[in-house]
Amino acid sequence: MSNSRLSGLYKLSVSERIDQLENLGWLASDAARDLRAGRQVISAIAADKIIENVIGVFGLPLAIAPNFIVNERECVVPLVVEEPSIVAALSSAAALARSTGGFSATLSESLLAGQIHIVGVADVDAAISLLRDAAGELVSTANGVHPRLLARGGGVRDVEFRALQLEDGSPLIATHVLVDTCDAMGANLTNTICESIAPRVAEICGGDIALRILSNLADRSVCNATVRYAVDDLANDSMSGETVRDRIVLASDIAIVDPHRAATHNKGVMNGIDALAIATGNDWRAIEAGAHAFAVRNGEYSSLTRWSVADNGDLVGEIAVPLKPGIVGGTLSSNPAAALGLVIAGVQSAAQLAELMAAVGLAQNFAALRALVTKGIQEGHMRLHARSIATAAGTPADRLDEIVDRMVASGDVKDWKAAEILGKPDGSDTDDQAAVATAAGKVILFGEHAVVYGRYALAVPVADAVRAAVTPCDESTTLVVKDWGLHSTVDRESTDGIDAAVNLILEELSVGDKNFSISVTSSLPRGMGLGSSAALAVAITRAVARCVGTEVTDERVNAIAFACEKLAHGTPSGIDNTLSCYSEPMLFRNSGSLEIQTLQLEEFPPLVIGLSHAAGPTHEQVAGVRSRFDQDARRYELLFDQIDEISQSGAKALLARQYDKLGRLMNVCHGLLNAIEVSTPDLENMVAIARQNGALGAKLTGAGGGGSIVALCPGAEDQVRAALHQAGYSTLRSSTPKGDSVE
Repeated sequence: MSNSRLSGLYKLSVSERIDQLENLGWLASDAARDLRAGRQVISAIAADKIIENVIGVFGLPLAIAPNFIVNERECVVPLVVEEPSIVAALSSAAALARSTGGFSATLSESLLAGQIHIVGVADVDAAISLLRDAAGELVSTANGVHPRLLARGGGVRDVEFRALQLEDGSPLIATHVLVDTCDAMGANLTNTICESIAPRVAEICGGDIALRILSNLADRSVCNATVRYAVDDLANDSMSGETVRDRIVLASDIAIVDPHRAATHNKGVMNGIDALAIATGNDWRAIEAGAHAFAVRNGEYSSLTRWSVADNGDLVGEIAVPLKPGIVGGTLSSNPAAALGLVIAGVQSAAQLAELMAAVGLAQNFAALRALVTKGIQEGHMRLHARSIATAAGTPADRLDEIVDRMVASGDVKDWKAAEILGKPDGSDTDDQAAVATAAGKVILFGEHAVVYGRYALAVPVADAVRAAVTPCDESTTLVVKDWGLHSTVDRESTDGIDAAVNLILEELSVGDKNFSISVTSSLPRGMGLGSSAALAVAITRAVARCVGTEVTDERVNAIAFACEKLAHGTPSGIDNTLSCYSEPMLFRNSGSLEIQTLQLEEFPPLVIGLSHAAGPTHEQVAGVRSRFDQDARRYELLFDQIDEISQSGAKALLARQYDKLGRLMNVCHGLLNAIEVSTPDLENMVAIARQNGALGAKLTGAGGGGSIVALCPGAEDQVRAALHQAGYSTLRSSTPKGDSVE
């Protein structure tokens, strides 16, 4: 198995994390594919077979904590949890333990106790004596209930008897049936055994059956784990390693003697154990009940862990916690998410899963204590809250840490603060002196590729999606598009790529040998069929013109951008630059002369834009369609005629807000685009997800071969967006004329 030491996962998108796990061997290709497609989520139909009165499925985040070594085995831990900081804390605690070999864990026995309570016994001592004499018979009878369990190496190992007394003084006999359930949680089979032999137990005692059911206090399945942290690794900017160590030991000692503190201390332990239990389909409620009952076994509630100082000065942690998880049986087989969690955990037995759970609980406890005794618990929570706010505000991935740092430093972790900071590239005030201009992206509703052959296309804008800020500079011209990871010094002699486009713009605007600092922010990813290159050209052209005091008409800007599009794509239709320049919904055709019919909409259509996992280079797709057209021109002309008719009908439906009709036309158009071989399995999957979750219509948009889809979702925007996110895709909001950011 691969090394589990993974860093920087929080900086990646969901799909990039899945890719990395697949590339490193932690996920098989089919599991990775299911994750991207959202197929690990149990359906409402399947859920209806598990519990009663099902009306839907409630989702929680599925994450991973890398970096674990448990019993010399590299582990990536699946976690289902909604509380911020748990995943990051676990990952950090696991990474810090690697230098000393990670965690050691042992489960010496794994027995589940079934209980049979008998009342109305005349002579308890005599009854218990009779029960002990019949122990062999009871074990044999119990094993006959589940012969297959016995064949697998499990079964009833022993029976035990205790005399108890109720509050009113009435006698009570408790019979414990100790069952080795192998790799199953074993609740149902243990209950069945108890119910089967309870009549015979009552008969032997001469009493009546009160209860017959398992106990969740699994004190015959106690897992122990230990870890050592090098004292030097505990130091931070303000504290020595020894100080941090001693404070953790003190916090541990307090939890041992103070039940109020112990409750919160153990809650931190269970934060990790429960999240792993849920991710692997185990009964976390039973585990919780057993853990807390075990914590009070000595008469007063106390800590499940203990921290101390080793002979060499290192910090040593220990945990003892009852754990009886399963990897087979129950609802595991009907829940694909649980099956996936077990695959990620890589465990081969229930005992191995218990050992992993104990290690996770100990690691989570360490992380919580370290935070408490150093910087406090709130700083980490605040940073994670700030990350959520910054992400929701549309912060590009490469600016996320910067925006989070500045929000936390300001003390205003609010959506308006994130928007305010985002408004100034690089966190500076240079925009106050810069010439600024914006341009629209585009979403083609109908007409992809057909528009290159003189047919109509219908498109709507993503307004103000690209923003350019330009200032004069004495040295070389520079171009920064942080959202694309582009930081370059423009080669003024280049005839290729973005440098060539910038040079063309500067030449067309007659700026001579002047140099500029060009900073661009874009909510449009590159290569996703949303007109990013045209919008870049339009925004830079306008901003440079303003910087040098040159008046340029929209027609002139459009012509310059079209020339840039030719450099980028070879034979563009002109729709991208035209829509970017004018930022109006339009029916567009270029059949030798340009025809533009702008559409005055009463409302902007409720669209969701989904981004696939691969870019679709426009020039490659256009060239591919051209090659196929040349081989079968008559058939392709007929297909383009059909798309042309759909574009014109779609414009009428859009103006009339006939969304049912518009959605049907989108579905038909997607089929035609698939016929000309520009769709991909990824795009087909996204289209299917959108339609299954309420979209009236969905299709690829742009050149295809990757890129994006557009879905028409009146009343279902959030549902479609959530389904795409769940499947590992990003989305670009476009339900209003104003551009928004990738989610």
